[in-house]
Amino acid sequence: FCNFLHNVTFFYNLVGKKISTEWTPRDSVVIGLGLTVCLIVVLANLMVMIAIFKNQRFHFPIYYLLSNMAAADLFAGVAYANLMLNTGPWTSKLTKEQWYIRGALIDISLTASVANLLAVAVERHQTIMTMQQHSKMTKRRVLLLIVCIWVVSILMGLVPSTFWNCECDWNDCSTVAPLYSRRFLIFWAVLNLLTFFIMVAMYTRIFCYVRYQSRYSSRHTSSQAVDNLMKTIFLILGAFVICWTPGLVTLLLDGLLGKASHANAFEKFCLVIAECNSMVNPIIYSLRDEEMRSTFKSILCCLCRGCSGFTLTIKMCFYYSHNHV
Repeated sequence: FCNFLHNVTFFYNLVGKKISTEWTPRDSVVIGLGLTVCLIVVLANLMVMIAIFKNQRFHFPIYYLLSNMAAADLFAGVAYANLMLNTGPWTSKLTKEQWYIRGALIDISLTASVANLLAVAVERHQTIMTMQQHSKMTKRRVLLLIVCIWVVSILMGLVPSTFWNCECDWNDCSTVAPLYSRRFLIFWAVLNLLTFFIMVAMYTRIFCYVRYQSRYSSRHTSSQAVDNLMKTIFLILGAFVICWTPGLVTLLLDGLLGKASHANAFEKFCLVIAECNSMVNPIIYSLRDEEMRSTFKSILCCLCRGCSGFTLTIKMCFYYSHNHV
């Protein structure tokens, strides 16, 4: 039996999830810090995308994919900001469509990030066997791959709102996301966790192969460049798995146990960790990639000087930073 007339508050009361009626000082601090982190996430990942676009040395498939990952992190920053602005007492004022959009944005950002990591794994596998730093994949194929990543991500984000929810089966409602089906959460969590394990195994194999080959390769410069790039990617994957695994395990427990899982007690903690992941990648790029670090300095140089002719001046700043770092 399906009854689509009930509002968001009804489903929250159904699963026993409390909606705050007024803002507390603690809530205000959390929202303020959360929005600040979201702003940093958006600006930092925007800088990564600009750096890859402006620096000709980054115009290779692997960096296009890393730029798309930065786009996914930027999207995550926007998604979390939207969540912050539609939480607490504001939750009861949301329509079901607005509530579904709030959740879909988070789902899309996660799917895009996971799909990007898989794409990077495929790209790296193509190049490692020949110990090349960059693959021969054409720009058209890279663009097609990026489009496919976002199409799949959007479709996955729309699944709960279109047909896989609990509006027709109230016993199947999640306690973390009251309108979501617990069966969908199980599917969603298991799919992503299995993908994590596969990627960890794949990247570990590739990384070991690179280390083994670099010991016996005569092309020391090329081998070292490949090794450094793989270390950077491995750090990105490690940070992603560490930050997202607690949230996915929480969703899995919620799907399997329902109210008995007490998932709501860990929900906000897991969300904060997941949000921090979107801020980690630009830091990794800065620490691991000297070329990226120099390009960041070039961009900041232009912004601080209030450049009007951005394209021309960034080249001047890029030259300046390369000769004064």
